[in-house]
Amino acid sequence: MTRGSSDFDRTLAFSDAAIQRLRVHRHAAYPRNYELWYTYATGYNSALNRAINEALEHGPGISESDLDLLYETYLSPLRLSERVDHVGTRIIEEIGEVNDALKSARGANSDYAKALESVMREAQSVDGAGGVVLGRLGELLLSATHAMINRTKALEERLAGSQAEMRKLHDTLEVIRAESLTDPLTGLANRKFLQGALDRVLLDAETQADRQAHFSVLLIDIDRFKTFNDSYGHLTGDQVLRLVALALKQNIKGQDLAARFGGEEFAIVLPDTDLQGAIGVAERIRRAVMTKDLVKRSTGEHLGRVTVSVGVAEWRHGDTGQTVIDRADRCMYVAKRSGRNLVIAETDPLFSEIDGAAEDAGAPQATFAAVSR
Repeated sequence: MTRGSSDFDRTLAFSDAAIQRLRVHRHAAYPRNYELWYTYATGYNSALNRAINEALEHGPGISESDLDLLYETYLSPLRLSERVDHVGTRIIEEIGEVNDALKSARGANSDYAKALESVMREAQSVDGAGGVVLGRLGELLLSATHAMINRTKALEERLAGSQAEMRKLHDTLEVIRAESLTDPLTGLANRKFLQGALDRVLLDAETQADRQAHFSVLLIDIDRFKTFNDSYGHLTGDQVLRLVALALKQNIKGQDLAARFGGEEFAIVLPDTDLQGAIGVAERIRRAVMTKDLVKRSTGEHLGRVTVSVGVAEWRHGDTGQTVIDRADRCMYVAKRSGRNLVIAETDPLFSEIDGAAEDAGAPQATFAAVSR
């Protein structure tokens, strides 16, 4: 059997096992869920397998929220990046410790060499064959000691060079990681970074013993963004995106995270913030954007004002990251449908009325998608 056919058969068996687990636990076949069960089937991640097996021992199945926590803890690309960074830092520290030990050893060898030189001087004062033997022995020991000192010094220099190179690589990796998690146009976090941050906040909220945890999510969409692009070109559209991003940066603080969610949509995660606090942040952002006058850089032409529609949702026990994002997204579309340039939270009567009507119609997403942005 060829290597290719062997890999095909083995990986297909892993795939079948993963799909079977999805069926048994009735998990949606999202890529991350499939990845988790595929990894479980391979057995390559022993820590993940132990965690899943322990969870299965305590209950008949694994919930979607448990699945999110398992993915964040054992498979999240962001968490993997953090582990790599941690290992790199430890290697640099270990090299530094070894180098310090070598310096100490070289110092001890130097002291030993000085002691030998003293012995040799005393041996030279001894008459007869005994003095000659002692002198010769001292010369041999002193020569070997100096050779050891030189080798230790050379090794120190090589390790110092390796440590410097490791620091350069570490700094380069840090820059690459930051770039991979940042939207280049706006300078905000990208969706990948947002997902990792949301997973961590969710994990913190789920594990708080007092069960009084809060965090909220804002979904922000630029009103009639397509009109700006069609009327004034993509460069002006990019200017609008940067303008809104700046308003977001200026109106969050501390552990709050603003990210470009995609296209003309933005998201903000607000740890330790309840719904009322999040509504206050959303209103500040809405007003900040609305007060900015957009000017076309190439001509100085005033293009009017930009507005945004904002949806606000608060995490509830049992939520996944996706469910709280979905509620904020539905609130944002209600704001669109209700006239734009609005903040709508999930407790707003307008949300209950319009979202409920859409659900009664049996196609909420289609209803929302029909609203022109």
